[in-house]
Amino acid sequence: QLQLVESGGGLVQPGGSLRLSCAASGFTLDRYVIGWFRQAPGKEREGVSCVSNTGASTSYASSVKGRFTVSRDDAKNTVYLQMNSLKPEDTAVYFCAAGEYYGLGPQGYLYWGQGTQVTVSS
Repeated sequence: QLQLVESGGGLVQPGGSLRLSCAASGFTLDRYVIGWFRQAPGKEREGVSCVSNTGASTSYASSVKGRFTVSRDDAKNTVYLQMNSLKPEDTAVYFCAAGEYYGLGPQGYLYWGQGTQVTVSS
């Protein structure tokens, strides 16, 4: 069974940090572009970051650039999203997805995880 599982979410104070993990089972991630997306209540899902299958290219939404860093460890079949200087507006469910087309739009992503909640609040 092909599956992506996110972990690492939780409650953090403004200015704090979290590292999200996206682990794959049933397939290897090294063939795929990996994207991170988030969805806040009442809002559409938005692309946060993506990393190419080689790891050579990364992209970020303007709202997170300079604060979030995506990386991949193919030996562990896992992709990470390091989130620093978190703000209340970063509160959302975060999803990872694997696909064949590079970009921050959801189209082209074939496999999706169930999401992990990130809440930034004092």
